[in-house]
Amino acid sequence: MPETPVLHAIDARGVATVTLNRPDVNNAYNGALIDGLLAAMDALEKEKHLRVVVLKGNGRHFQAGADLKWIRGVAREPMAANDAASRATARAVDRLNRLPVPTVALVQGGCFGGGTGVIAACDIVIAAEDALFSITEVRWGLTAAIIIPQLVDAISERQVRRYALTGERFGAAEARRIGLVHDVVPLAELAAAGETTVARLLENAPHAMAETKALTLACAEGGFAPDTFDALVVSHAKKRMTPEAAEGLASFVEKRPARWTALGET
Repeated sequence: MPETPVLHAIDARGVATVTLNRPDVNNAYNGALIDGLLAAMDALEKEKHLRVVVLKGNGRHFQAGADLKWIRGVAREPMAANDAASRATARAVDRLNRLPVPTVALVQGGCFGGGTGVIAACDIVIAAEDALFSITEVRWGLTAAIIIPQLVDAISERQVRRYALTGERFGAAEARRIGLVHDVVPLAELAAAGETTVARLLENAPHAMAETKALTLACAEGGFAPDTFDALVVSHAKKRMTPEAAEGLASFVEKRPARWTALGET
């Protein structure tokens, strides 16, 4: 039976749990996972008593960024298909960013590439001590265009200019220092720490929290207008189709260093 890439459920308190469910590939996102995340948000936004959304990943890792084999396949398609893939991904992150209820991400293991944008779009992030992070797109000849606004909000332009250019990995303590996560706890205490945060949120007035979140977002890089959204999508899609991206993705599949110096750009 095929896996369901995103699971969601809501309890009697109005607390929803959204679970990324591709543990065999470390919850790497592909078209099905993105569609599943959008469908989960569609369903939850219809819930009259939704109070909090908790986001987590099944298995050892929270979210390992894009499924690069899927990305490589999309890159060989016409521009329309690439635009559609980037637009759906951008919509998922943007909608998560704008949900009118508090969002809490619980992160264990790897959180790479697009995963860093997903947690940057959440209101509160709690990481296990074993968590590892990286903004990896440049390593594969891609750009993080559609998550840059959320990352700038979370960790500042200065830190994005380091970590999105080096692609280096950093641990949970550094993620807390730069603002990508709020709290770091032992792995065995991750769920309990999430429940403590949820309990605090449930003590607060839901409409006041929604208004506070909306006002904060209006002042943020991630609160961009539709024309900026479109420009980010087009940039993200076009970059995937370049010779540089083709070489980067080939290096991943072939498990070899990329040969950047021999490439031209289009």
